[in-house]
Amino acid sequence: MAAGRVAHLFRGALARKGGKVTPSNSFPNPSDYAANEVPAQLAGWEEMYPGHFFFGEARQEWENRHFWYLDKIHAPYPMPPLDHIFQQAWQISLSQHTTRIFCIPPAQGIAHRIVGCYQYICAVEPPPEDVIGEKAALFGARAHYPVEHYDELYHEWVERIQELGRQMKHIKVPELPRYMPDSEIFPNDFRGYTAAYELQEAFSRAVDAMYKGWQYHFNYLNLSYLYYLTFFGVAKTLFPGVSDSAVSKMVAGAEVSMFQPDAELCKLARMAHGSPSLAAVLKGDGSAADKIGLLRETPNGEAWLDQIDKIKDPWMHISAGSGWYHYEGSWLNKLDIPFGYIKNYIERLDKGERIERSLDEISAARDELVTEYRRLIKTDEDRQSFDNAYSDTRIIYKYAEDHLFWVEHWFHTLWWEKTREIGEALVKAGSLKTADDLFMFNRFEVPALIEDTVTRWALGEGVPVMPWAETAAKRRGILKAAAEWSPSPALGQTPGEVAEPFTIMLWGITTDKVTEWLKGTSVEPGDVNEIKGFASSAGTAEGVARVLSTAEEIAQLKDGEILVCPSTNPSWGPALGRVAAAVTDIGGLTSHAAIVSREYGLPAVTGTGLATKVINTGDRVRVDGDNGVVTVVERATA
Repeated sequence: MAAGRVAHLFRGALARKGGKVTPSNSFPNPSDYAANEVPAQLAGWEEMYPGHFFFGEARQEWENRHFWYLDKIHAPYPMPPLDHIFQQAWQISLSQHTTRIFCIPPAQGIAHRIVGCYQYICAVEPPPEDVIGEKAALFGARAHYPVEHYDELYHEWVERIQELGRQMKHIKVPELPRYMPDSEIFPNDFRGYTAAYELQEAFSRAVDAMYKGWQYHFNYLNLSYLYYLTFFGVAKTLFPGVSDSAVSKMVAGAEVSMFQPDAELCKLARMAHGSPSLAAVLKGDGSAADKIGLLRETPNGEAWLDQIDKIKDPWMHISAGSGWYHYEGSWLNKLDIPFGYIKNYIERLDKGERIERSLDEISAARDELVTEYRRLIKTDEDRQSFDNAYSDTRIIYKYAEDHLFWVEHWFHTLWWEKTREIGEALVKAGSLKTADDLFMFNRFEVPALIEDTVTRWALGEGVPVMPWAETAAKRRGILKAAAEWSPSPALGQTPGEVAEPFTIMLWGITTDKVTEWLKGTSVEPGDVNEIKGFASSAGTAEGVARVLSTAEEIAQLKDGEILVCPSTNPSWGPALGRVAAAVTDIGGLTSHAAIVSREYGLPAVTGTGLATKVINTGDRVRVDGDNGVVTVVERATA
């Protein structure tokens, strides 16, 4: 499809999906809320984050006319200071790819603010018409090249991120010795610098690598959402009344990296299922550590464990949560999670069930649906428009899930490992009590912490330590208090025309959805029995709800239940094969829950805004993935 045609259709799709409304102060004013509504128990929270992430008088007029919403995809919980580095990095990278690289005409970036340890974000208002015209010319020349050359560009992209990961692994994190060893002094390896410099350098290099990784993260992601949104607009124009889930199903079925960890678990389950002794151990109720001990004494056990070692890098580098918080851990250090999935898979194999995702069936259903709708097109011009939009989307949309594994899971896991090494060095130097104390300081404070540490080391004996550990303890208390607070889901003016592709397709923010969110500002559980969201994956299902917040709670899931959660991430993937349907608070048609549900043929409604607030575990609910409606059929008895 010609890039000019893409730009034209994109603007039309934005208008249809975003809509226009008369702004109203339905949510609290940002500056007033930040100044007056944060609980007193959070006193001192502002010290934890860089000052340019606060609402304030200097930018008040601009801030107050925007619509800000809690980022429940990337920051659903209070934000530890060092963990905030990812948010800082993606604000720049996402926005620059929209505004300065691909120059998507009406769209701008996504701005961030912190209030009481929670992250609010907004789609920046569209630029003036003359700027839109300038960007349109650049966009027309740039937008289609990545589609035409996707395979070679993606191959190069994977090599770039993998090389950056290797560099992260090889960053040396030294301990500060009592005296520098002879091996590094005359006449041996006198380099002219010491472990003090290396420790400072280690954090600097890790930060630089993380920022570069997030620069890579968005190389083609904005375009993948753009082309998806463009195809969505074409389909809605050509087929009035077609459901969102039907359009989404037309692009389902792709071999992407994000499904590979689950595929590896399926292989391990099948390998164990073929050996009764292995299967008996893995179906037991003990911890992963207990099972590993038993497997080492079991015929074929060592070979099975060797296979896990072979897939650890990269496929076990999956966060046990979202990948965004230091305390989540990963499959590498929380083996109970993958072992729990493997246990379930073996039990399903015992019942004669298929455990792998059926890509052939998904692809066949997709092709049949596309053919069916394509027959309805009346003109050659419209048919060509549809074919081009469909082909472009199928080519580049794979990146939406491919990048997710390599950056937010594999690369983030490497970052957590490296920063914990630095934390351990600071513990041994006497500055911190635990390695995780490091995460209580933002990325601009950590260099000061390290400099104070190496300065004391350089000065000699008896030099007092600054109260870094005490500050870390205080901040943990603030974060704990923040976790007990329920901030407003949004601030500022309700949106007029939503023109930022991520806001629409990933977070699912449209004026219709905000109307649903408004219900959540005054309801209590039980007050609302029907909620609406995106019809993200077709089908209907009824069952008992299971409301979860984190991946570690997945063990509570029972087969056939309805999963209700703030949002999902790749660590939840294997669990989606067990449930009857999925419902999320936030997320659009291209959120992780939407994509994976379509791949598993699972009904899903995403972006409801308040599902976890109005649905309780045990409630019987009906999920209509064709129309985006969730109904509480019967409330659980106390």
